[in-house]
Amino acid sequence: MIDGTHHGRHFFLSLWVIGVAVAGLAPSASAHPHVWATVRSEIIFGPDQKVTGIRHAWTFDEFYSAMAVQGLDADGDGKYSKEELDPLAKVNVESLNEFGYFTFVREAGNDKFLPLKPPEDYLIDYDGTAITLHFTLPLQTPVDPKAKDVTIDVYDPSFFVAFGFAEKAPVKVSGTPAEGCTAKVDTPDSEATEAAKALSESFFSELGPGSDYGSQFAQTVNVTCASS
Repeated sequence: MIDGTHHGRHFFLSLWVIGVAVAGLAPSASAHPHVWATVRSEIIFGPDQKVTGIRHAWTFDEFYSAMAVQGLDADGDGKYSKEELDPLAKVNVESLNEFGYFTFVREAGNDKFLPLKPPEDYLIDYDGTAITLHFTLPLQTPVDPKAKDVTIDVYDPSFFVAFGFAEKAPVKVSGTPAEGCTAKVDTPDSEATEAAKALSESFFSELGPGSDYGSQFAQTVNVTCASS
């Protein structure tokens, strides 16, 4: 995950460089993306049937997970307790603020993203193979999908981290949605994703700080209601 003492992507890169050295991978393996995360999201509705937030569960790839938990088994028992993983969860959700939590919410027909509050109820669990970061992102102002459809994109603008929704049960709704409200995932352009894999690191290093290159690989959750 993201070490609070480093710029988030620099930390990801440090992990990748170490992994290449350990695994003896060819230099060509260093092309973007560097980290992979499987996403499951829960769209939370309040009692007024408005969307109040998103509950994420991001499961990271095996190599990255192994690097992230190094040195966290304080008592050396070969297990990772909640107490041992809590500091990792805290530094991650605090650091994610720099990247907009990789979560972009807006109403249909509006290009302006809705502001989010800091994460709540965050934790990390580790099953011995992969770490999963759980956290809730409340919206500053609840939004009514009955009036306009709501879209949620999860992506890294630099495409350093590749986010992809799980094949099974990628998204669900909870709370008190109006009857007929659903959340479904749209698949990104697979040809664009394959084309990006052929690009060199120099291409990505030359992208400006305001680049939104990774948006074309976003998988979008569409929240719609039958009455909208």
